[in-house]
Amino acid sequence: MDELRVVARFVAETAQEVLPLFEEEVPGDPRPRAAVDAAWEFVNGANRTRLQRTTSLDAHRAAKEAGTEAARLAARSAGDAASAAYLHPIAKATQVGHILRAAASAARIAELHAGGDPAVGDMMIEKARDRATPTLVSVLRRYPLAPAAKNRVAQLMSALDASLRATPWGRRKTDGPGADGHRCSSGSVL
Repeated sequence: MDELRVVARFVAETAQEVLPLFEEEVPGDPRPRAAVDAAWEFVNGANRTRLQRTTSLDAHRAAKEAGTEAARLAARSAGDAASAAYLHPIAKATQVGHILRAAASAARIAELHAGGDPAVGDMMIEKARDRATPTLVSVLRRYPLAPAAKNRVAQLMSALDASLRATPWGRRKTDGPGADGHRCSSGSVL
């Protein structure tokens, strides 16, 4: 459960960042916010329950109904945050999406807001890589590589996947809190 909470935190942080975009474009639809809230409940120690499953499915339905790519990606990220509590232990490449798709979607949203500039997406992938903890990477490495696809979100997800798998952790990040969410192995804040 502790590892699932680390994964859910990584996804929920990203979903939380892009959620306002969905709420601006689709005011009055509470489904993605409910999914993010359910994810945070799990991250903060609550048991995983039907709440995460139900809100995840509802957020994904909201994504299908959204009128723009950015709103769809933001709602899907919220659904991914709630579903991260139920990451499947069977090593299938599709499970990588539950870990990394929200970060790739946020990168794509940033690209869209920058007029389609791929350099912006690449920068966002780098930021996501920097937020990843050793525990997250350890969980990711249990799964096959991200599935290949031609759409931009899949390309960004594959780039993040490759970057994380190659991370040597020379910066000695841990999963403990610090000024940037991490502490050195010596206990001092990075």
